[in-house]
Amino acid sequence: MNSARQWVAAAGRAAALVLLSSILSVCLIRFAPGYGVEEEWLDARRDASRRMRGEPFPVLLGKTLRGYFIGDWGSSRLFQRPVKALIAERWAPTASGVAGGLALSWALALPLALAAVRGRKFWFDAGTLAAAGLAQCLPAALIGLALLACGARGVFVLAIAVALVLTPRVYRLAHAILVEAAARDCVRAAQARGVGPWRVLLAHALPVAWAPLAALAGVSVGQALGAAVPLEMVLDVPGLGQLAWQAALARDLQLLVSLSALIGLVVIAANAIAETKS
Repeated sequence: MNSARQWVAAAGRAAALVLLSSILSVCLIRFAPGYGVEEEWLDARRDASRRMRGEPFPVLLGKTLRGYFIGDWGSSRLFQRPVKALIAERWAPTASGVAGGLALSWALALPLALAAVRGRKFWFDAGTLAAAGLAQCLPAALIGLALLACGARGVFVLAIAVALVLTPRVYRLAHAILVEAAARDCVRAAQARGVGPWRVLLAHALPVAWAPLAALAGVSVGQALGAAVPLEMVLDVPGLGQLAWQAALARDLQLLVSLSALIGLVVIAANAIAETKS
């Protein structure tokens, strides 16, 4: 019963956040400088009464939300195609690259964090945390350019690039979570009973750290999607990130708002699942 209530509450929060993100996306783009202006409209010789202007915000918001409810996401001004068709064509490379990057980053970061907490060597802790901190400062686009300079591109390279961006972040946070869990009284009691260090870590500390690690997993989905946007442009991967970048440059409102709502829905769903599982 409690589990069902958690799922219902998570679904309600997710729906509210998706609605709020859609409203904010429309608001930010509608009130951005230059909205509703084309280059030809700047010609002073053009009749001022015939110059087109952007729609009022309430009208634009109402049309956008109504389209979402009836399954009509509108048409892209840049590509002159329905938004749903563009998303259907491009979601697979992004999903593959992001999923692969997430799996690879956690496969690297979590064992390394477990080894660091198990050993508790000052030089190892200081060295890995310092290296992770420096790597975390590298922009995602710079990592993509480095891979591109080596002649690498494609979805598999996108997954590697996403993992390179995420691994330092996941490692630093997972390390902090595991260190805090290892300091709990139940873990210290297991150590006092002479339980082996790896068994203490895996059987006692890791279950204590499960909830914050699950929350970290949900947050990392949003970070991976954010990193995929510049990486897809640099590595020339025809995914949703590249589509969002092109839509932003072309001020394609309908496409950009739809992509923002879709990405927001994925992030909110991931966080809701992580919350219920924890």
